[in-house]
Amino acid sequence: MMASVFAGRNGHEVHLFEKNEKTGKKLYITGKGRCNLTNACEMDTLFESVCTNGKFLYSAFYGFTNEDAMDFFEKAGVPLKVERGNRVFPRSDRSADVLDGLRRQMKQVGVQVHLHAEAADIIIEEGHAAGICLSDGKQITGDAVIIATGGLSYRSTGSTGDGYRFAEKLGHKVTPCQPALVPLNIREPFVKELQGLSLKNVEICIRNGKKELYREFGEMLFTHFGVSGPLILTASSHVGKLAARQELTLVLDLKPALTMEQLDQRILRDFEEHKNKAFKNAVTGLFPAKLVPVMISLSGISPDKKIHEISREERQHFASLIKHLEMTVTGLRGFEEAIITRGGVSVKEINPSTMESKLVPGLYFIGEVLDLDAVTGGFNLQIAWSTAYAAGNGV
Repeated sequence: MMASVFAGRNGHEVHLFEKNEKTGKKLYITGKGRCNLTNACEMDTLFESVCTNGKFLYSAFYGFTNEDAMDFFEKAGVPLKVERGNRVFPRSDRSADVLDGLRRQMKQVGVQVHLHAEAADIIIEEGHAAGICLSDGKQITGDAVIIATGGLSYRSTGSTGDGYRFAEKLGHKVTPCQPALVPLNIREPFVKELQGLSLKNVEICIRNGKKELYREFGEMLFTHFGVSGPLILTASSHVGKLAARQELTLVLDLKPALTMEQLDQRILRDFEEHKNKAFKNAVTGLFPAKLVPVMISLSGISPDKKIHEISREERQHFASLIKHLEMTVTGLRGFEEAIITRGGVSVKEINPSTMESKLVPGLYFIGEVLDLDAVTGGFNLQIAWSTAYAAGNGV
């Protein structure tokens, strides 16, 4: 949609082919339906937030910055606001408004939209992209073709990997695709008991043996299969390649604001206050209710043991458990639950300032179909806008 606006502004006759019943289905569900459309950070942070092939985006990001994206939507009649972590949303909290803004811009420049029109093949004439062939056999000719088919995540929105198929057929290398920004599977059965529990202000560390791969502070969520939430989704982008191949260790610190000594003092105070109570009744102030029985069970201390009978070693082991709750990561969830796809059309074969294929003149690839991915926070949509701008003007 964005590429069609810029191609249209350059005076081209633009036709947009969409296999769904409406345009922008995936954008509609992003940010839980609120559409986190970019991030109002500094340029350095923009590049640091790209996990794969950040250098490739140099001219695209500078050609159409996050400020340009915000300016575009404001002028398209979508007032914006900036939230925690510099995340930018429409002031209305409605992704539909972002789509309406795009549609208004498309209409203004005369983009012709064809719905229920699925591209089955790219037409090549004398080595040059010359149009598309629809699934009903109809051929549409043109001077340039922009492929903006997305990845493999949220297949219900139509991203079923068509772009990868076109690319490979035309001689492009497609790097292996895997789910990214995705929840993690955990082996330990206790996660099922914690299903639905959301934790704020915790720290996680993911390790491969002794090697630390990722550490961050924030919020997470327990599910019936493992863990999810902002902290985990971002972690999956850093450890995904490894997690898909082998088991990793996730260490959860439930009280990152306290040192081990401070935590021990806090537990001592609680124990002092409840010295004649049973262990299970003396620790309810330390955790959310759902977590209490799990932590008691993992501590190895009998729930009915009187506080004054608990040894120093047992107390310190309990404190250590609170600071280092270990879980085994057994892999990533599938594309159905992934926000984005890692992998895609190799950027080595794409001109970084126009998004044109180096192998097939007149053929352009933009957005998630390319081997580009970033952490959560509006960065993946910024990649979409910037590459769309480059292609729309490159045509």
